[in-house]
Amino acid sequence: MPRQTQYPRLRPHVRKGKGGRVYVYYYYDMRPENKPDVPLGKDRELAIAKWEELHLGRPRIRGRIREAIQHWTCDELPTYANEGTRRNYKMHLNRVDAVFGMMTWDQVTLLMLKQYLKNRRNATDPTKPAGVQANREMAAFQIVWNWARQTAPEGRNEAYTALPWPAAGMERSRWKNPEQAREFEVTDELFGAVYVHACQFLKDTMDLSSATGMRLTDCIKVVLPKDDVLRLKANKTGKKADFDLSLSEVLPQLLARRRGYDANHLMLVSTPDGFPVHLKDLRREWDKARAKAAAKARAAGTPEGEALAKEIEAMWLRDMRKYAADLAEDAEAASKLLQHSSVALTKRHYRTKGDTLKTTR
Repeated sequence: MPRQTQYPRLRPHVRKGKGGRVYVYYYYDMRPENKPDVPLGKDRELAIAKWEELHLGRPRIRGRIREAIQHWTCDELPTYANEGTRRNYKMHLNRVDAVFGMMTWDQVTLLMLKQYLKNRRNATDPTKPAGVQANREMAAFQIVWNWARQTAPEGRNEAYTALPWPAAGMERSRWKNPEQAREFEVTDELFGAVYVHACQFLKDTMDLSSATGMRLTDCIKVVLPKDDVLRLKANKTGKKADFDLSLSEVLPQLLARRRGYDANHLMLVSTPDGFPVHLKDLRREWDKARAKAAAKARAAGTPEGEALAKEIEAMWLRDMRKYAADLAEDAEAASKLLQHSSVALTKRHYRTKGDTLKTTR
């Protein structure tokens, strides 16, 4: 009777080299099938991982990028407080894993990363380009890669990889897909056209976002203040800010109206019958109000009305932050209002109003 082992058909071959040095090579025994043995290499751990793939039919991920992605997703991803961030990172890494997951670290090159970006840019519906989305996927991949350089897998003393990110030092070489900031100006006319058709909690959200620059997720989660000072802790960045509502033209009415509701929650924005507002509610009501506003503009039957209708249809609810940036006194005030790290970021993505300059003579 053959001797039972922990790893059936895993055969070590011991060979002696020059100078008496002993080498051990591992093979998967293929004699029962009358085929040549499958070499598994000299590293015992990797040989066992390959044995599991052959003998047990398991996918071999040890030493592969997928191993680190799974570890990062389980241990690091839950530490991100923002639910949207967690969801996006998971989606990005799923796409990366489908292409690079079963590769070893040394197989990934800069040219492969560039080809991935190109394929994602060209192999999609032209009306829904994924070039910018692919850049986000590369950013998520880079986060995992740099984390893997300083993290050891369970049971091992060495990090997943010692190799640097293949695109390290290439930040100024424009190796990623080109990105162009969306240029859209929310005018008073566009704002008013939709506002008049909005339900009350959508009006409140439009007022709150355009007056404070809050993101929609903050608008529906900010707590009703006990006094006239609205205290914000941004859901995305964790940054804090206080707003004196008494200095606003529109927010005191919102505050008084909300305090008159018999609500079962603490949020500032509420339905008139006292229920909290969710993003899906805002999306539904925004689509309805925007469609009514566009139809009204188009009903005029003039080229100007048609142009206005198209602008209305191109406006998003989150553009209220852009509107807030343009209503601010200057670019610096807008940057501070939106809690940005730099004025350049505000000018590039949010403030569409140009600087007012004085002539020299």
